[in-house]
Amino acid sequence: MFYRENGQFKTSYRTDQQIFPIAQDRIAIAALLAVAFLVVPMLATDYFYRAILIPLVIMSMAALGVNILVGYCGQISLGSGAFMAVGAYGAYNFFVRFPGMPLIPALILGGLCATFFGILFGLPSLRVKGLYLAVATLAAQFFSDWMFLRIKWFTNNSDSGSVSVNSLQVLGMPIDSATSKYVFCLALLVVIALLAKNLVRGAIGREWMAIRDMDVAASVIGIRPMYAKLSAFAVSSFIIGMAGALWAFVHLSSWEPAAFSVEMSFKLLFMVIIGGLGSIMGSFFGAAFIVLLPIVLNQFLPALAALVGVEISTAGVSHAELMIFGGLIVWFLIVEPHGLAKLWSISKQKLRLWPFPH
Repeated sequence: MFYRENGQFKTSYRTDQQIFPIAQDRIAIAALLAVAFLVVPMLATDYFYRAILIPLVIMSMAALGVNILVGYCGQISLGSGAFMAVGAYGAYNFFVRFPGMPLIPALILGGLCATFFGILFGLPSLRVKGLYLAVATLAAQFFSDWMFLRIKWFTNNSDSGSVSVNSLQVLGMPIDSATSKYVFCLALLVVIALLAKNLVRGAIGREWMAIRDMDVAASVIGIRPMYAKLSAFAVSSFIIGMAGALWAFVHLSSWEPAAFSVEMSFKLLFMVIIGGLGSIMGSFFGAAFIVLLPIVLNQFLPALAALVGVEISTAGVSHAELMIFGGLIVWFLIVEPHGLAKLWSISKQKLRLWPFPH
């Protein structure tokens, strides 16, 4: 009853092709954005911004990029951390070497650097697939680690590879407070998410999904595998590169190549698998799961230990957190292999029939 679209007639092609064709979806998204942009800044503390909200927003953008490549095009990648690093250091070099370079163009140029890097390491996808492609993209991770540690030009001749940025501004407004950083990242995420949603609904998105489902059949009906796969690598790498630049500029401010290690690549892959492959909404669900669950466990385990009268050290809490976190991931993949987005889809179907029995 709450989610029925009965009586919502479409009288033009424009209304029929809306991103959110159901009125309830449009109302829910508008309410969610109003809460995110207006209510959250009035209630959140600096700790909440820096520990939860800003990482969640940036990781959602990165997971969105990974989902385009892995979920929509079916090309397994373990080089997402490398693409984030290239975006971060690319934006840094444009920002530092060109005096007066605005922040947003620097972020876009960093994303373009990641695009070219992604296309370069996406070329093996034309010949190999599956585990072999994953290994080929993993090479990008080791190559980027070596490149930013050994080639001093990329780090502005820093011996350790550590760099920093400050005095960030957008249209003359400083991006220095936690609230301004959060709003800036959230605005970019909304724009990227809408563009990604339009892409996957269009002709190029259907080509990606055809390649994912059966590349031989897709080539038979006229889809060019080279164009589809490399375009997926290009779009995905651009979004991941912009997320990496935001992670470095806004969240860290000072970083080194270790900030974009292979652990980051695995974390992003877990986000899209848990959230739901081939789902824009699943990218947000997966990012929330991976970002929030360790924080919840870190707060919950000491309280539980104190409740039962057991003394647990900080190291013990950390180890228990990792074990429970890993166990929950395995359990969730067994119970719902299609991710949190599938649970969301099932919930919407039940809302269509409520209060009648299914």
